[in-house]
Amino acid sequence: MKYYMVDAFTNEHFKGNPAGVCVLETMLPAEQMQQIAAEHNLSETAFLLKTEEGYQLRWFTPGFEIDLCGHATLASAFVVFQYLEPELTEVVFHTMSGDLTVVRKANLYEMSFPQRLPEKINITPEAIAIFGSNSLELYSDRDLYVVMETERQVRGYVPDYNELKCFKNWLGVVITAKGEDTDFVSRYFCPELTLEDPVTGSTHSTLIPMWSNRLKKDKLVAKQLSARGGTLYCEMGERDVKISGEAVLYMTGEIMIS
Repeated sequence: MKYYMVDAFTNEHFKGNPAGVCVLETMLPAEQMQQIAAEHNLSETAFLLKTEEGYQLRWFTPGFEIDLCGHATLASAFVVFQYLEPELTEVVFHTMSGDLTVVRKANLYEMSFPQRLPEKINITPEAIAIFGSNSLELYSDRDLYVVMETERQVRGYVPDYNELKCFKNWLGVVITAKGEDTDFVSRYFCPELTLEDPVTGSTHSTLIPMWSNRLKKDKLVAKQLSARGGTLYCEMGERDVKISGEAVLYMTGEIMIS
């Protein structure tokens, strides 16, 4: 099968978040897709299958399938628009999280994602011990969200994954704060995989409503402060959020499996 590797949420190589995109002719068993994702060992590998109404899209980490992924969706849209169907300006992906629409607007790829409104929860002793008293608020959704006082605290945080594993009720841990040069910043840690994700589009389904409400504005610019870094252009809608970013091709190839 044809394989693409794309750096998402950036226009530079070795920045943003790399994702693998496999273009299928027929749907593979989930076990085989999981094996391929483990072989690639990227944070996400996407699997695309053309349908009459668009494309079926599934996302796999090296360890498991997930229900929503932003950077691998952006990478998949980039592949569709640049290589599979360059005449298109809009594509619909059928996913575990419903139909996701991506629109090409010049160099940006605008994704419409569902809003995920988090539940505010009490600050726990574990959170204070791990993040310190600079953690202002905690929110719960698929991931745990920790609101800090400053961008500097987010940028300077050093994760201890053994400590973060105490938050076993959530897929990942997000730390976030008001930005200095942008509206807000964040970082994402996955304790189970002991890694920091470079740029996490799916968490912005929650971060955009949080910061739109806090800052009283609908259009926001966000940065994820990982080593690779990435910029996301965000907009709050009535029922969804729009997340836009750039992408650049790193590699193409063919996967040889029997």
